[in-house]
Amino acid sequence: MAFSDDFGFTVRTRLPNGRGRTGVITTPHGTIRTPAFVVVGTKAAVKAMLPDQVAAVGGQAVLANAFHLYLQPGADIVDEAGGLGSFMGWTGPTFTDSGGFQVMSLGSGFKKTLAMDVTGLQNDDVIAEGHERQAHVDEDGVNFKSPLDGSRHRFTPEVSMRVQHGLGADIMFAFDELTTLFNTREYQVEALERTRRWAQRCLDEHVRLTGSRRHRPYQALFGVIQGAQYEDLRRRACRDLSAMRSADGDRPFDGYGIGGAIEKARLGEIVGWCADELPEDRPRHLLGISEPEDLFAACAAGADTFDCVNPSRVARNAAIYTADGRYNVTTAANRRAFVPLEEGCDCYTCTHCTRAYLHHLFKAREIDGKVLATIHNERFTVRLVDQIRRSMEDGSFEDFRAEWLGRYRSAASTR
Repeated sequence: MAFSDDFGFTVRTRLPNGRGRTGVITTPHGTIRTPAFVVVGTKAAVKAMLPDQVAAVGGQAVLANAFHLYLQPGADIVDEAGGLGSFMGWTGPTFTDSGGFQVMSLGSGFKKTLAMDVTGLQNDDVIAEGHERQAHVDEDGVNFKSPLDGSRHRFTPEVSMRVQHGLGADIMFAFDELTTLFNTREYQVEALERTRRWAQRCLDEHVRLTGSRRHRPYQALFGVIQGAQYEDLRRRACRDLSAMRSADGDRPFDGYGIGGAIEKARLGEIVGWCADELPEDRPRHLLGISEPEDLFAACAAGADTFDCVNPSRVARNAAIYTADGRYNVTTAANRRAFVPLEEGCDCYTCTHCTRAYLHHLFKAREIDGKVLATIHNERFTVRLVDQIRRSMEDGSFEDFRAEWLGRYRSAASTR
């Protein structure tokens, strides 16, 4: 179904469970075959990779961070360059997130993940040990201190929309308030209602800016679903945002992001609640996941696209993903291992280099080690989601999942 002349989503095949599906997202800068892993280039750059290398590993789209690009170099500069893709030399589809995660991390000190367990006492004043609160939420928006220079800034739904329109990504996300699993249910309810009100403001500002920026390609806006681990809150958020329309023009959201703190063991269950409630003709993006078990669970539950910094982050610390589990290439066992990082992998690193060579590069602190490891990990993740998509299309998903995860878990347990 087309939502504008330049953006649309079509479902192609479905899993027998009625939730998982394959499809195609159409954007002004190309199509995305779903399910798909979106490679993260936080500051308009995929760390340790060039745009041509992202394309070579099969990346269909890139996601950048509105918060970081607002601080440096500024959305106005990216806009003047012609938008995110032109600025960074990437010709395919692009996403920007709203900055909500960074506001949460500045406020709580949890900077790397929201996929936590629920051990420990719930506390609405939660702050990571050793951190000082750098962001404060009120009804209208968020005040925060820049991690770059300590300067003071304020984000509101309208500011986030103006920044993201300036960045010019094909898909952007409404500004939301993230919570952690440590927050009480009472605060989750309060934050969810605030996120709903902010979503309406984002939608209205999006319509206004779209009308004033007709010289730029259409940008799709996704509403963001919060609600932590509570089924009633997640379902309520889905129904609220599905029914939401702009005040001017009766415009709905073009798609939906499933975000916030998700209890890892229940990821598939939580995504499934959302799939039950969200419109069938809109794409669903699951924010911040890339572990193999999570990708299988999310695809089965009805998510269409995903993003995560983890493949590149762990690569820079010498951690290598393979179908036989994850290992560290700097261990002594790899010093004389003249074999690829992963047998059968078709990435540049595995077809040109050995574990012994990367062991040397990391030990010698050569930047090429991080580059080559990142190329492999991004290819591993993109390829896995591509394989999941093909198995969904040909009807072999359940067999493929059982076989692939059985091998991965069995090998990982022996490392």
